[in-house]
Amino acid sequence: MSEVSDHQPSDDALMADLARRDLSALAALYDRYGRLAYSLAYRILGEAETAEDVVQDAFLSAWRGATTYRRERGNPRAWLLSIVHHRAVDILRRKTTFRPAPLEAAEMQPADEDTAAAAERNVEHHTVREALEALPQAQRRTIELAYFGGYTHVELSELMGVPLGTVKGRMRIGLQKMRRALESSR
Repeated sequence: MSEVSDHQPSDDALMADLARRDLSALAALYDRYGRLAYSLAYRILGEAETAEDVVQDAFLSAWRGATTYRRERGNPRAWLLSIVHHRAVDILRRKTTFRPAPLEAAEMQPADEDTAAAAERNVEHHTVREALEALPQAQRRTIELAYFGGYTHVELSELMGVPLGTVKGRMRIGLQKMRRALESSR
């Protein structure tokens, strides 16, 4: 392991060792930043077990992606914490996107008295669904996973096995097509 004074390796040295698949570098980074990473994840999620999972996932991601780390983009601490932050936010998005309301909460909601507004919303939802279904499958799937699944562009790239630029292009072109379809339906 590369070392500096006081036998404590610098963060940059640990990252270099991590890129060379030195497990002790991963352990040292975890010892140095694991508690801070957990605090960040817990602050975002508010759940101890989920925060622990996020930290574990983030450090595994750092292990797998150590060769992609670039010092000019930020220091190792910031890089690790950004991984934790993104993972925690992604989980939070998924939880809030798909969280079903309990029956009791639904019963306490006031009745929708404006039937005209409800009908208008239904027509708009139907029009949006039609515009989405008219897209080519790759564009439709990318948009669905991003907006309804809560996936980030990077995660979509990994999930779909395509370059990040392809994901962004599919999103941009698909959304442009949907905008044109929605504008023409008005």
